Amino acid sequence: MTAVSGTGTGTDSEGVGDFGRLLAGHRVAAGLTQEELAAAAGVSLRAVGDMERGRTRGPQRRTVRALAETLGLDAPQTAALDRAAQCGRPRGTRPVSAAAPTRGPAAPAHAPAPVGPAETGDAAPAAPLVPGALALPRDIADFTAREDALALLAELAEDDRPAHPRVVLISGQPGLGKTAFALHAAHTLAPFFPDGQLSLDLGGMAATPLSARDALGQVLRALGVADNAVPAGTEERAGLYRALVRERRLVLVLDNVADESQVRPLLPGSGPAVTLVTSRNALPGLESVLRLRLDALAPGEAADLLARIAGRERIDAAPDATAELARLCGYLPLALRIAGQRLVARPQQPVSHLVRQLAAEEHRLDLLETGDLAVRPAFALSYRRLPAESQLVLRRSALTAGHDFTAAVAAAYAGLPPGRTELVLEQLIDAGLVQLATPERYRLHDLVRLYAGERLDADEGPEAVAQARARAGDWLLNRAAEYGLRFDPDHAAADPDADPDADADRTGPPVPLTEAARWLEEEHPEWLAALHQAFAAGRHREVIDTAEAMHWFSDRLLSWDIWAEVFQLSVDAARACGDQLAEAVHVNYLAWTYVTCLHRYQRGIDLANEGLELARRIGAREQEGWALTYLAAGLRHLHRHREAIDAYHRAADAFAAVNSRAGWIGRLVTLRGAANCLRDSGRAEEAVESRRRALAGALELVERWSSPLMHLAAAMTAHELGLDRAALGRWPAAEKAYRQALTHYEEVGRPDSMTKTLTELGTALIEQGRAEEARELLTEALTDLSADGPRQGRRRTG
Repeated sequence: MTAVSGTGTGTDSEGVGDFGRLLAGHRVAAGLTQEELAAAAGVSLRAVGDMERGRTRGPQRRTVRALAETLGLDAPQTAALDRAAQCGRPRGTRPVSAAAPTRGPAAPAHAPAPVGPAETGDAAPAAPLVPGALALPRDIADFTAREDALALLAELAEDDRPAHPRVVLISGQPGLGKTAFALHAAHTLAPFFPDGQLSLDLGGMAATPLSARDALGQVLRALGVADNAVPAGTEERAGLYRALVRERRLVLVLDNVADESQVRPLLPGSGPAVTLVTSRNALPGLESVLRLRLDALAPGEAADLLARIAGRERIDAAPDATAELARLCGYLPLALRIAGQRLVARPQQPVSHLVRQLAAEEHRLDLLETGDLAVRPAFALSYRRLPAESQLVLRRSALTAGHDFTAAVAAAYAGLPPGRTELVLEQLIDAGLVQLATPERYRLHDLVRLYAGERLDADEGPEAVAQARARAGDWLLNRAAEYGLRFDPDHAAADPDADPDADADRTGPPVPLTEAARWLEEEHPEWLAALHQAFAAGRHREVIDTAEAMHWFSDRLLSWDIWAEVFQLSVDAARACGDQLAEAVHVNYLAWTYVTCLHRYQRGIDLANEGLELARRIGAREQEGWALTYLAAGLRHLHRHREAIDAYHRAADAFAAVNSRAGWIGRLVTLRGAANCLRDSGRAEEAVESRRRALAGALELVERWSSPLMHLAAAMTAHELGLDRAALGRWPAAEKAYRQALTHYEEVGRPDSMTKTLTELGTALIEQGRAEEARELLTEALTDLSADGPRQGRRRTG
């Protein structure tokens, strides 16, 4: 037992300074410094100092218990310390009224209560909350997730005397459960705030939101201010409110805020209160607030919420259907709750039944409605408050084909300048209807996209939508063709100083290759959708020209599965035009796709034979050479090496009759292909000699026509020479060839085919006993090549 006696009974007459003296005495008796006590009890050093100096007169019971346990106090000493703390905690008085002024001598019954800002005067004594006034609505028992955000608020609440008033802004798109989160947080924090918890809906989405003046009136009355003592003006009400809450530990939930001007007068100027503000808008002008922007739930959290609503056993019995149900709900808490309630109301229906119904996009928003819960009206409230220009951009954004999009793409659909469209998109982010996918790209939540599509049909009609699609499609295909031609060996060299943001119809220098490649990759869902629309509209020549411009770029991204889609469209377009030469060209492109990209060799062989027949019929020797080349490649992969070598030789003969750069490239490809067949059939020495000739030819092409395509051809040939030498166990020579290939790949801009060379180089190093060097090389390469993320070849599917 410490030397400080705590056995006295103690009464309310004990001075409020007794707590500080008792605490300091126990601390000194225990031989602890303030720093040691603070660290051991989990209390801030400032808080311990304030308590001992009497600045904090009534810490909460939780804090008192932590201090007592750290000091080793017995039960009577702990009780005495807690009684001393109780003496310093705020007490209630009668409600403030005109007949009971807050200070000074007795006033006549008709005298008005003191009003005004009161920011520099004494704090008004705490009055008890009016029972039932602005009471928190009930908490929901199945609240799920948001643990990190709740933990952050709990940590925020621990400070008994914060340096600044604590205001938390909870924002995000409609349906994220902002109100449910704020109320759950308020209930959770209630033990920290014994002076009460209040909740007020400010009607931010209503046609006429609650004014700050009226909101203050409601809050003042809930705090015990009589009707005739509530000041008339907004500023006076705000001043009285700040004075009343200055010393109160209470939680105020201000739900559904419209804008900054509505909520700013309701924020405390100082004191221990916590204010939780919810709004669909980001309220960017609201200063000195902690911002919590809620997002959709994670898949596992969404499944957990469905289980808590519809029953754990039922949900756990159908994990795949549950996962798909959560995805169709966009992991949006409101949609998930509606889906869960529908399951509860239909206990005989399996989860898969609701999944099947929601899979139809045209009915999804209709089904996401039960009782007074509905997704569509939640979006409609926000949509109706938007300016006309913002509504237009939101609607037209639903026409985009990818998961995300740039302001330039949205501008093409909206018919607005890109700079103006970007500003509108930023405003839509603040309104909670558009999300930022990356610093330069935007996205719509799946359900918001469906709603925007509905508004597009209802507000604009089919003719306007068709015009918007056509205008954007023209822009997309023009730019895709221009950027694709940057990889054509006959195209002019890139100017490194070119402006990457210039329009596609500019007359200035071309964009850099890296910018062209990045745009084609990132925007492929958009230009591919535009290509389909052009074909459907009968613009067949436009389809052919775009695919033709794209075919050299296709060599950079062999892993994409979109090339079959692109070149099938161009084949069909050529047939629709009756253009046999174009048909032969694009059938050959399609044969290349099936052999090289999709590895469906027999289908590639069939297409190559079709292209060969077309080329011979019209006397197109170059196309005859390419058809034989792709035929040989397919035969080689089926291990029909003798037939493949024969086809390569016939292709070389056809290319010899073509006096152009394409003929030179064709002859190089046939040399490479024949060498591959030699290596595959066990004739590695012959393959090395053939490949050396091929590499010499490739380097000659680089010297004559330095372009990305020529460097790519040299890189592939050097890579294959490395494979030939590796087959003979000549690892130093193989390493040299692989490094030569990497040099040329760097000139191309590090295409995805570079990963194969890096892997083979690592093997060559390991075979030479340099395993650590190989590990470092492959680790660095994996980091570099994955920095841009995986290249995807599919459009958004829903």
